[in-house]
Amino acid sequence: MSDSLTPAVDEQANARAQRGKPTPGPTMWSRLGGIPHLGLIIALALLAVVGMVTVPETFATGSNLVSVLSLAATIGVITVGVTFVIIGGGIDLSVGAVMALASVWATTLATQSYGPVVMVLCAVLVGTGAGLVNGLLISYGRMVPFIATLAMLVAARGLAQRMSDRRTQLVQQANQAIVDMSTTRVLGLPVLVYVFAVVVVLGWVLLNRTTFGRRTYAVGGNPEAARLAGIDVRRHTVLLYALSGLCCGIAAVLIMARTTTGSSTHGDLYELDAIAAVIIGGTLLTGGRGTIIGSILGLLIFTVITNLFILNGLNTSDQLIAKGLIIVIAVLLQRRSLKSVT
Repeated sequence: MSDSLTPAVDEQANARAQRGKPTPGPTMWSRLGGIPHLGLIIALALLAVVGMVTVPETFATGSNLVSVLSLAATIGVITVGVTFVIIGGGIDLSVGAVMALASVWATTLATQSYGPVVMVLCAVLVGTGAGLVNGLLISYGRMVPFIATLAMLVAARGLAQRMSDRRTQLVQQANQAIVDMSTTRVLGLPVLVYVFAVVVVLGWVLLNRTTFGRRTYAVGGNPEAARLAGIDVRRHTVLLYALSGLCCGIAAVLIMARTTTGSSTHGDLYELDAIAAVIIGGTLLTGGRGTIIGSILGLLIFTVITNLFILNGLNTSDQLIAKGLIIVIAVLLQRRSLKSVT
């Protein structure tokens, strides 16, 4: 009888002893692991250290910081739109060409005669319209996103060349307000950097604090489950590509401000830079996972790398090789993290 009661007594005693012990708190490493995008932040910090060691007289200066942010602004706005598309399970290869088309259309003599406000509206409408065409072809035309946006890339670039006759179109003096976005500074930063910041904030709010953002994750994660849950997947896909086109239109205004021109050569390979930044930022190419902040950090990493290569006088081809290696490493790390989760 006493022997049968002994285990129960021992368990009760052990339980009382465990309750008396303080529970171990989280370790330093577990706390660090909980910081979002820690790896990207560390990579950016290491690049900054490399810059201060290799070119201390030019890298850690206010003018260079402004240069990096100005360079990142145009591609950054495009990256926000591409982030939405990829989280939603798509891809957009046409963003660079659409931006070029919007810049050319906005700087034609006919458009410029109506003033800077109409130029901005023209760029935004052209970009949004091209995005709508992409979305309609993909959603209702049942075209593969890669093919539809590749066709738009070719068509938009060709139309831009046709409209401009392969010539660079200058922003006229009467429309100096466009150029002022690049030259006018507020608290030491050009206005176009603030435009970039506003787009990032609005994109973050739209993705994380609205029904549209939740539906984007749902459509990218499992389109069939999203449809069964009552989401109009096709309409939402159209809206995602229209949003990407809208960002291209805004980026066209920024590049007109920076270069004082509209040209069919604007945005060459911007689609690759934007997609690469999104991948580096942790967004899955299959959709359903990603963040705006991660994409912007990935973009800043690429921009700082470009800046370091320029300041150190290194070959552009080596820069492209370095970017390619970074993309491969990022994708491999994504696959490894997915395997560890499953």
